[in-house]
Amino acid sequence: MDVSVAVYTLIFYKILLLLIGFWSQQRTKSTTDYFLGGRNLGPVVAAISYGASSASAWTLLGMSGAAYVLGPSAIWIVAGAIAGCATAWIWIAPRLMHYTRTRNQITLTAFLAEDERPGAKGPSHRIQLLASVVILLSFMFYIAAQFQGAATTFSTVFARPLAESLILGAAIITIYTFLGGFWAASITDTIQGALMLVAAILLPVVTCLSIGSWDEVWESGILSLESLSVSGPNTGLAALGFVLGNLAIGLGTLGQPHLLNRFMALRDDRALKQAQLLSISWFSIVFVSMFALGLLGRVVLPELEDPEGLFFELSTQLLPPFAAAVLLAAVLSAIMSTADSMLLVVASTISHDLRLQRLLPGRELLLSRLSMLTVATIAVLIALYLPASIFERVLFAWVAIGSAFGPTILARLAGASLSPDAVARSIGTGFALAVLLSLLPSTSGDWAERFIPFCTATLVLLLPSIAIKISPSSTRKSAIRPSR
Repeated sequence: MDVSVAVYTLIFYKILLLLIGFWSQQRTKSTTDYFLGGRNLGPVVAAISYGASSASAWTLLGMSGAAYVLGPSAIWIVAGAIAGCATAWIWIAPRLMHYTRTRNQITLTAFLAEDERPGAKGPSHRIQLLASVVILLSFMFYIAAQFQGAATTFSTVFARPLAESLILGAAIITIYTFLGGFWAASITDTIQGALMLVAAILLPVVTCLSIGSWDEVWESGILSLESLSVSGPNTGLAALGFVLGNLAIGLGTLGQPHLLNRFMALRDDRALKQAQLLSISWFSIVFVSMFALGLLGRVVLPELEDPEGLFFELSTQLLPPFAAAVLLAAVLSAIMSTADSMLLVVASTISHDLRLQRLLPGRELLLSRLSMLTVATIAVLIALYLPASIFERVLFAWVAIGSAFGPTILARLAGASLSPDAVARSIGTGFALAVLLSLLPSTSGDWAERFIPFCTATLVLLLPSIAIKISPSSTRKSAIRPSR
């Protein structure tokens, strides 16, 4: 591939991101604008930016690589991801949108910390602090890992020093998000999501067309009956654990702050209904396409050493230089752009949820931007100086946040009356178990790490009698239920 073409393509894309940041700055006048786009998000931007923020480059590289290694048994990852997306959009989105809008809540932490007891004055500060710590610990290293992954790829492809690549990529993301906030992140993620969709459709089709005779493929034994098992080499209880573990990936979707804030930012019910169809369709097409690419890759490149490099290898070998460069730039941009939504969440946690806005009354927007700059700087330092083994533990962030927040989100939106003590115990239990199990030896499908923390946190939340008392207030129920 002509590296110069890829460089020019990437430079053009980054200039576009910066221009979007400057444009979005004109629409950002308050903290509600900065963190939720003034609650005026349209269906296309909401749907595709949700998909891009959720899946990002993990889908293009990780899903195709998993299908390459696991074969047809990777279908359970696809099913879990799509089920999680559908549940979030169909059940959570309408309820969360109305609930937070009627209470003027602009962060997920404020929603989690709501104290529903009679006579309560404002949210539970203990829950706000606990939820903020969970977000900061998980997302700080997650953002650093995104910076590190982007820098490594950029450095390898374009032969630039790792530190230089890291600082450059982090600076571009921080600048456009610093200026435009939620609007900039959502619009750039929409562009990113569109590129991912094109790549996800184009490359599997080209790969399929490149295969000559399928009779030769069957005769080679690459697609033997043994390799086509939907549970891999697992049998019995191990097979059940494998299936449950991969399906449980969808549970993490239900508690991610950087995804759920798209629901809180939606314009109205009409935008919601349109976004539901668009986002679930986007998810289904991209995940199924990358699953297919992994299976096709086993035929075209049976001896590939790095499965996660399958996307790069096929695009380089099968596409013209310019098309391959565009796909490469799209993946690099997707890796780097994933961090923008997380930067916004962490910045809102520091400036809003930890109540630091009291330090600069009337300058809340400035404080939010300074918080983001601080977070980005710390993430760069983590990526540069902490041992690489730290990044192996970042994989728990998705499960940890989903297990910590998911049960409370589902229970509260279902109408359960939750005490602050029960919520705090549930958040602490889900997060602590996710951390603990991530450090233990893996089980088949990692079912223990992905399934046990969420289920245990749910039991801790709902078992006490005080936590399962349903509120009889019709006013409260109407705020939770979506409009008909």
